[in-house]
Amino acid sequence: MARAALHISMAISPTKCGGNGDKSAENSRVLILGGTGRVGGSTATALSKLCPSLQLLIAGRNREKGAALVSKLGKNAEFVEVNIESTNMLEKTLEDVDLVVHAAGPFQKAENCSVLEAAISTKTAYVDICDDTDYSQKAKSFHSEAVAAGVPAITTGGIYPGVSNVMAAELVHSAKSENAGEPERLRFFYYTAGSGGAGPTILATSFLLLGEDVIAYNKGEMIKVKPYSGVLNIDFGKGIGKRDVYLLNLPEVRSTYEILGVPNVSARFGTAPFFWNWGMQAIANFVPMEILRDRSKVQQLVQIFNPLVRAIDGIAGERVAIRVDLECSNGRSTVGLFTHKKLSVSVGYSIAAFALAVLEGSTQHGVWFPEEPEGIAIDARKVLLERAVAAEGTINFVMNKPPWLVETDPKEIGLGIYLISPEISVLYL
Repeated sequence: MARAALHISMAISPTKCGGNGDKSAENSRVLILGGTGRVGGSTATALSKLCPSLQLLIAGRNREKGAALVSKLGKNAEFVEVNIESTNMLEKTLEDVDLVVHAAGPFQKAENCSVLEAAISTKTAYVDICDDTDYSQKAKSFHSEAVAAGVPAITTGGIYPGVSNVMAAELVHSAKSENAGEPERLRFFYYTAGSGGAGPTILATSFLLLGEDVIAYNKGEMIKVKPYSGVLNIDFGKGIGKRDVYLLNLPEVRSTYEILGVPNVSARFGTAPFFWNWGMQAIANFVPMEILRDRSKVQQLVQIFNPLVRAIDGIAGERVAIRVDLECSNGRSTVGLFTHKKLSVSVGYSIAAFALAVLEGSTQHGVWFPEEPEGIAIDARKVLLERAVAAEGTINFVMNKPPWLVETDPKEIGLGIYLISPEISVLYL
């Protein structure tokens, strides 16, 4: 019997903050660095909704912005002025908190992991939203120190990377549990309209990524390719549709290759309107690498482009989509898909989900990537994903389904068999 294509929309009541790990997050004190920014502020808002008893310290340099957010959050929030470049100030602030969330990017070209080092020194649990390969590997190098200090720490604990890593780990875990053959190819596809409403930090991150060679894995071998190349047209399902995505150097490629043991891994990203993709290609092709690898010069580019980006954001919106595809040796293909109307909201819930998991005892001592079971325990992944997609505005959430279930226009060839479009079925990097 022929079946219509299905799209699964989630309306989730997230697990309360006391009901996941072996500890309760209730009444914990959480410091959010970069709390006056769009991402940090969104994280604070999400945490206050998922666990109202949390004591939130909104850290930043702008007291006026901090006061406005604290007023919105209520009696359990306060503003603290913190300069993360000052080790003494940072450590003094951390002495009285249970968890620090480092959302003060961009992380590209950062010379050290000063916040993580301060967290280890003060024995404070840690989550960062790093989206840079080099920084995440630097953070990982402090693993032994974190173990010795008894500190649980997660690096790359945002939406992508972050939630996308957990989705990938769940796809691989399900394939192995069901004896579905060996996982052979893992591909991350991301889409965000405009800047995602996330401000100049995201724009700076994008420019800095264009100054990095893309790392991918082909048959177990690391390869390097040009940034924003290798375009594919990928179907993100209802609410988003088909979008062009391009190769980009993202940390989940290396970490999932090493941790999940999949021999072929790559990540692609695309944006809208379509001419922004052309602009990204032009920058990657024509702006000298020495400029794109210099944080101060990139900040100058941001000052030039940000007003235009912000103006067009009002038209483009800020829809976001994550699609993770896993292909196995026996021909089985499965997909994880998460789409939301607003990146600025969904990123906050994603980070909050990691913060609560750490507070509840899901994370062992040490520095971990999200896909490591010592970072987010296997039996805690479901709750983390439920919390991440619980934000109002979630369009779609699908896990461990065949690719045709997310297609906006699958083609039936008879007897209930659907033809998957070429961009899904053909093996690419």
